[in-house]
Amino acid sequence: MKMTCSVLLLGGSGYVGSAFQNFFADKKILFHNLRRAELDYTSSAALAKVLRELHPEIVINSAGYTGKPNVDACEEHQTECLLGNAVLPGVVREACERAHVPWVHISSGCIYTGARPDRSGFTEEDAPNFDFRHNNCSFYSGSKALGEEILRGAESCYILRMRIPFNHVDNPRNYLTKLIRYERLLDARNSLSQLDEFVSATWRCWKQRIPFGTYNVTNPGSVTTHEIVELIRQSGVCRKKFNFFHDEDEFMHIAAKTPRSNCILDTTKLQQAGIVMTEVHDAVAVALRHWGKAD
Repeated sequence: MKMTCSVLLLGGSGYVGSAFQNFFADKKILFHNLRRAELDYTSSAALAKVLRELHPEIVINSAGYTGKPNVDACEEHQTECLLGNAVLPGVVREACERAHVPWVHISSGCIYTGARPDRSGFTEEDAPNFDFRHNNCSFYSGSKALGEEILRGAESCYILRMRIPFNHVDNPRNYLTKLIRYERLLDARNSLSQLDEFVSATWRCWKQRIPFGTYNVTNPGSVTTHEIVELIRQSGVCRKKFNFFHDEDEFMHIAAKTPRSNCILDTTKLQQAGIVMTEVHDAVAVALRHWGKAD
């Protein structure tokens, strides 16, 4: 492992990590996808050694535990969830700070529920309200909030929050695919992240050298499940009759093991830094216009 690279990627085999690999390959950016089979990067000392050998410009940590097919699985695999979402970020922080390498941690907006009292989106300065400290969350959301706590005061670090990823490629992890395939849906208002725009925005944060810190990286605005369903029907991608739960109580009783985060995030900080993403309704419409299977 003596090569040098622009980017050292952790978690490259996952849904988000694969999008990073595709982006770097397309842009001809030299990267190394560090696999656990190649090196146990849960060891801070081992990871720091690799960083000194490879001299990457930046590390991107897209590793974590989300659960399959959804976050309900995290309730049954709490040890793995805690290690991937709360412990690993601290390990990566220690290694990067030892080797003096800047890095990105892919976090989640699922540490919030609802909106601010004035119905605006949560900003990066708002404390999580869907976490273990409030005893109202899924284990997944609680572990992601702990991961951010561990990174308080981190040096040369971007904490970039994603929300409910989607794009134009039919995939079990794609939010649009889930809406099309689920038998019944819960209507809720959310912020979303178009996956490819999120990856591009992540890279621009680094290349434009915006200030290190926490950023909500979602498409501006918010959208309801009903609004997305209408866009799906209008696009012709799926014209089936979509059925909805009466309310969240029925959803929890019938379809879920743990509460879900439905929330709105404010993206003003990201936009003021010069990173602008497509408005969320437009981003969904574009994805549906180009809908298809992976190549």
